[in-house]
Amino acid sequence: MIRKSLPTLAIAAVSFALLDIPAARAASQTLDKIREVGKITFGYREASIPFAYLGVDQKPTGLSLDLCSTVADKIKAVLQRPELGIEYVPVNASNRIPLLQNSTIDVECGSTTNTADRQKQVAFSVATYVASPRWLVSASSQVMEPKGLDGQTVVITQGSLNFGVAKKIIDDQKLNVTIVQAKDHAESLLMLGTGRAMAWFEDDILVAGLVANASDPKAFRMLAATYAPSYYGLMTRRDDPEFKALVDAAIKEKMASGGFERLYAKWFESPIPPKGQNLQLPMSDAMKARVVSPSDALLP
Repeated sequence: MIRKSLPTLAIAAVSFALLDIPAARAASQTLDKIREVGKITFGYREASIPFAYLGVDQKPTGLSLDLCSTVADKIKAVLQRPELGIEYVPVNASNRIPLLQNSTIDVECGSTTNTADRQKQVAFSVATYVASPRWLVSASSQVMEPKGLDGQTVVITQGSLNFGVAKKIIDDQKLNVTIVQAKDHAESLLMLGTGRAMAWFEDDILVAGLVANASDPKAFRMLAATYAPSYYGLMTRRDDPEFKALVDAAIKEKMASGGFERLYAKWFESPIPPKGQNLQLPMSDAMKARVVSPSDALLP
């Protein structure tokens, strides 16, 4: 028992030393706010399987929620306030950044892509997932490559970073494509499934999650074409680097202890609620590299 606990204790001791707890208490506006109101507020997505979504009990669940629970434990330890409450606030692609900026939420526990433009507004934790956007079409569709979308209507989720990526693909290939936007990922899949759109463009894992829990997962397929990787992270306020350091420390500890790999297996390689579907997505080499060397860098 003692020998098994030593690595974890060593990791915790190092991370706490690096974080400089007294400095974090004094300098972090977010920690000050949490101490004052007596609770931590997490923003979550309602349909971003398997990162953040509503489970069978209509409570938020997913990989990002598990990681935020780890962050909550770290906050309680830093503030020495084990009794701190946790509040969950639903957010979407359009309001997640404003709600973080105005302090309605303290951390966004979703599936948000870290970009240089977004870094001008918010901060991101070390990468929690490496994704690549792809086109999803109906299994019965004759479309085999993006050129086959010429003359068709495609759907992009409102607020998704992939709107710009899809627009560039369409422009570069000189395709005559009409783009419509859905309010969330669930509606995007619905529009594809009901024939109101020929294809949906979104990160592969988000697509896989929605399809796995669709009434007929075999009714859809992804096109083979993949695009530049992107990096997901938990969002925090840009003007609070001390709080970001705390969030990073919590995730790094999870990665160093092997806990992150277990969470990955739980959400990507095992049956998950609400329908017990298995996404069957082993950890990519790019994700493995980020577990070994955690980073919020935008390049491989």
